[in-house]
Amino acid sequence: MASKQILIVEDERPIREMIAFGLRRAGFEVLEAEDCRAARARIADRRPDLLLVDWMLPDMSGLELTRALKRDKETREVPVIMLTARAEEQDKILGLEGGADDYVTKPFSPRELLARVNAVLRRVAPAGAEEVVEIDGLTLDGASHRVTVGEQTVALGPTEFRLLSFFMTHPERVYSRNQLLDRVWGGNVYVEERTVDVHIRRLRKALETFGYDRFVQTVRGAGYRFSARAE
Repeated sequence: MASKQILIVEDERPIREMIAFGLRRAGFEVLEAEDCRAARARIADRRPDLLLVDWMLPDMSGLELTRALKRDKETREVPVIMLTARAEEQDKILGLEGGADDYVTKPFSPRELLARVNAVLRRVAPAGAEEVVEIDGLTLDGASHRVTVGEQTVALGPTEFRLLSFFMTHPERVYSRNQLLDRVWGGNVYVEERTVDVHIRRLRKALETFGYDRFVQTVRGAGYRFSARAE
């Protein structure tokens, strides 16, 4: 199996080289870019399996780059981990709502970053999720990693796809945030409960165009439920 390719977008060379060294030791193929322009050129040559993007970059912010990538159908499914010194909760929410799949605050240890990279890559290609599930016209194909309504494709990021896959294979039951973290994120201790709410909002927004956002229901004080029935 070919090694996964990771693109590091970081303008501070010592940090970029430190990250690259740790990832190469772990068996990843690594590409580097010092700004968003260089990152786009790298992506045009070959789409990476994952991006590590610094928030503060010289030509445009990493958040703006992430938003642009998530709007582009060619790159919207590429997972992004934001790297930043901005540790406030609101900054984390901005990063996640901007399309990032995870958020790592500086300073971080190489072991923590590697754990997060592996966790996000597992979510992109979950084992054993190759079945086709259909609920009231909404179809999820695990093998082709596509969600469709009739002939139209529902554009989802990797985490939203995994979340919808879990919901559609476990309908009508209420799951707490902790249970969803354990089942969808794989018990990754680095992910906060608030992250679930952000991805639920992103999933609902993607389904809203097709009228399926109502299937993702909030059960006050308990968690979330996926149901074709009215709340």
